[in-house]
Amino acid sequence: MVKPQKAVASFDSATGMLRALSRFLRDQDVPMLGQAPRVLEPVAAAVAGAAARLPRAAKEQAYAVSGWAEAVPLRRVPEIRSEELARWVSGHYPRGPYPVAFLGSSNGALIHLAAALRTPWLPQTLLLPVRRRGVGPDDPRGDLRATREAGQALLAANPDLVLHHMHDANQDRLMIAGMTYFRVKWRRLPQAYRRFLEESLPAGATLVVPECGLRWPVTRVGPRYVFQHGALGGATREEYEHGGPRVADYLSRYGAGRERWDYPPADGDSPEAEWGFEPELLADLEELAARNGWRLVRMRFGEPEELSPVVAELYRDWYRRRGLPGDRLLVECFLLLEPWWALRSGSVPYWMVFNAEQSQRRAMAYLDGTDPFDEIRLMLFSHGVESVGLAGIGDWRRLLARARKVGVFTGVDTRAYPRDFAGLIRAHRELSRIRTTYPMPLPMPWEAAAEFLSKRDEIEWSG
Repeated sequence: MVKPQKAVASFDSATGMLRALSRFLRDQDVPMLGQAPRVLEPVAAAVAGAAARLPRAAKEQAYAVSGWAEAVPLRRVPEIRSEELARWVSGHYPRGPYPVAFLGSSNGALIHLAAALRTPWLPQTLLLPVRRRGVGPDDPRGDLRATREAGQALLAANPDLVLHHMHDANQDRLMIAGMTYFRVKWRRLPQAYRRFLEESLPAGATLVVPECGLRWPVTRVGPRYVFQHGALGGATREEYEHGGPRVADYLSRYGAGRERWDYPPADGDSPEAEWGFEPELLADLEELAARNGWRLVRMRFGEPEELSPVVAELYRDWYRRRGLPGDRLLVECFLLLEPWWALRSGSVPYWMVFNAEQSQRRAMAYLDGTDPFDEIRLMLFSHGVESVGLAGIGDWRRLLARARKVGVFTGVDTRAYPRDFAGLIRAHRELSRIRTTYPMPLPMPWEAAAEFLSKRDEIEWSG
């Protein structure tokens, strides 16, 4: 059997969010993305700094190899067990009691909501990276052909999972050079999740289901197996399907020898692989809540970033009620999350899905609609690729210029971006140097948060 910590990608959104929140619930921040002891941070920063001076090709190769080293060998995929994955996830958290818990879609803004409430979140989706050979990143058909049998074996061994086989040569170009992405979603509640919730939530507690309604075109491979070409981010769905000038230019720059991608034609759509919620799980959650005397709340939203301004304004309102200025904004990206430092620094957290133009525009729109901030700090995730729709440093400078006093990159080497891999370490170090800090507050009352959230137009609230 493959150990769950060896099967789940450490570089994924769900894993990064799980680490950030579980460490917060143990009163810890997130040095080195929570993957190594804090004492190693100076050494890791020095090594990463030296690596940053490598030639571009060497840096890209090192990044790709770091991901490949985590991937599960193809022949061992059938040994992965969903129940072990669930036990590993729930084992991150201290047992309750908690007045509320979350189970559902991955979302960085949700992590800050859970941190304010001091409650756990259990992800429905995990990424299992799988090694493969002989398939280039611009060959989605070849990817499906090479790993389809392993996917079917995974599902045969785990009837409670749905497999979203995902291939995105735009944003994941370096990572998928030697691996494929198997994103799995629980359609039935695993026993480990059930046990954790029953041990942690008393009668009268609330179980909240965050449901991202984002869907994506897919090719149906089997009853519980879909193949997704592309993902939410820089390129549009139409560009993934039909190509276009931006795609042709991108493929030319990377020497792909083609002007568009040739992929298995989509024959429907389904919940998006990384962010979307698989509704089949709801029946088990409703039964569990009813049997334990819990209130079940469904919190539905259309796209991941629709939750970001909501949680940001919730924090700002909370700070002001506590007599704090609420004039600092911390803009986070993908798995770069610091819930502990957001609260200690009195920063309003605003989370972006990725480093793409779409996320930059949404963040600017948030600034257009709220009171100005004196300080804005921006952490940027580097994925190593000048991808279609990547927001450039100039775009991010315009966002920082909206600060009335201080607008700064935090942990970002603007000369190295989007190959600033040392930024994954540097971001925490720079954030922890903020001089003015505040005591960690008591948890936000769930009733106050629920009243605020249920009135927001971005959320469809029921229960």
